[in-house]
Amino acid sequence: MSNVKKGLLAVMLVAFAAVMTGCGAPRMAKPSQLVAPAPIEGSTGKFMNPYTQDGVLAKWVDKAVNAQMGATAGRMVGAYAGRKAMEQIPFIGGMLGAKAGDAIGRKIAIESSGGMEYIKETSDTSFNTVQDLSVYLYVKHSSHKHFQAALKATQEIYPELKQGYYRSLQVASSQALRR
Repeated sequence: MSNVKKGLLAVMLVAFAAVMTGCGAPRMAKPSQLVAPAPIEGSTGKFMNPYTQDGVLAKWVDKAVNAQMGATAGRMVGAYAGRKAMEQIPFIGGMLGAKAGDAIGRKIAIESSGGMEYIKETSDTSFNTVQDLSVYLYVKHSSHKHFQAALKATQEIYPELKQGYYRSLQVASSQALRR
């Protein structure tokens, strides 16, 4: 076994042990321990809230839930195309393919949800940052019976939310649990 492989194996074993023992794993605050950011009234923010002010799912979410299969297929097609186009450079090709797939998946999800105009028309609040949307959704709606579907549908529309949701909650939890 090469030294590089041995070193990688050692790092993986240490990381696994840390996760299994709870070391280094950030504690997640309960929704009641966090303060929800105030949403922006209307749809002028960058990220539309999947829930209306009265706590029900926005109309676009139903369409977005049905669009998830198309978004997933789009990502797979894009990733495959990227790999084929860049077979000589595997890491870069896969990365470009994943980005192309995300863009195709997002476009399919938006179109299947009625388009961005419909999403904005059927949303009565919004947020300017992924962090605010993430914490708000967790605090206000994580106990809602359709929360996971709403979160996943919203993440298809906003890939930034998919990438930043848990990190945003970790940062908010860290700040709240320090107090």
